[in-house]
Amino acid sequence: MPVESRSLTYLKLLIAMAMWGGTWVAGRVIVQELSAPLIVNALRFLLAGVVIGISMLAAGQTIPLPSSREDWLLIWGLGFFGIFLYGMCFFFGLQHITAGRGALVVALNPVAIIVVAWLSGKEKMSAPRAAGCLIAFLGCLTVIGNGDPWALMHGAVGLGEYLILGCVAAWTTYTFIGWRSTRRFSAQATTLYASFTGAALLGLVALWQGDVAVGEWSWRVWAGLLFLAICGTAIAYTWFTAAVQQIGAGKTSVFINLVPVFAVLQAAWLLDERVSWAVLFGGALVIAGVLLSTVQKTFSLEKTA
Repeated sequence: MPVESRSLTYLKLLIAMAMWGGTWVAGRVIVQELSAPLIVNALRFLLAGVVIGISMLAAGQTIPLPSSREDWLLIWGLGFFGIFLYGMCFFFGLQHITAGRGALVVALNPVAIIVVAWLSGKEKMSAPRAAGCLIAFLGCLTVIGNGDPWALMHGAVGLGEYLILGCVAAWTTYTFIGWRSTRRFSAQATTLYASFTGAALLGLVALWQGDVAVGEWSWRVWAGLLFLAICGTAIAYTWFTAAVQQIGAGKTSVFINLVPVFAVLQAAWLLDERVSWAVLFGGALVIAGVLLSTVQKTFSLEKTA
């Protein structure tokens, strides 16, 4: 690959990570203005799916249609866990926890995937990987406890922290379904179907929940929606997938560790959030543990938003 092309790929990756960090800020802004934010998430993934579908067709790609019961189960599994359940935990969690802390907790995703893969017999657990998992887990406890790593054990944490942990569980499940799905569909098609099925589920719950007054949304809500759909989903996912193809999953996925960093910085700048040194130390432990545990094999489906 020419130097210029590789440099451009790295630049796009950095921008994509900044966009994923910004999704936490956008989500926090939306939940501060709307009591029922699920319709925003439904529209986010509906718009993202349309953009991805148009880009596939414009590139001359065909969109494969589900042809079996297993295909449909995979598609709805992707939408339920990766979009619907994750989105529920994401938005309602951000009603109770700051964007910076939430992003630092979700940085635990790669470690959660490694542990589940080991417990299910899909991956081996080496000493460096185990040490990295323990370090990341301790860091996550510190972030959840707002500086106190034992707060979760004592039940001294709130609903927001548990919901953000739900994001980790939902995306870990989605990752394993995604691995199976990519044997049948391309990465873009997988994201396309996950977006549409997840948007449908979110839309149904949003209509049941009520308070869908789209005409009363402020410009901040609309700006957040457009950012989540176009930048945080369609562009960022496309650039990430392209980078995996060009420089490999290992080098690409290392960049994911920048997402919580960008989230904390943007939240401090745009939302005036202040994160304690103890929480920052816990976040550093999470990132260090993730790097140590993924040094031998890196997963390409870790969640960022």
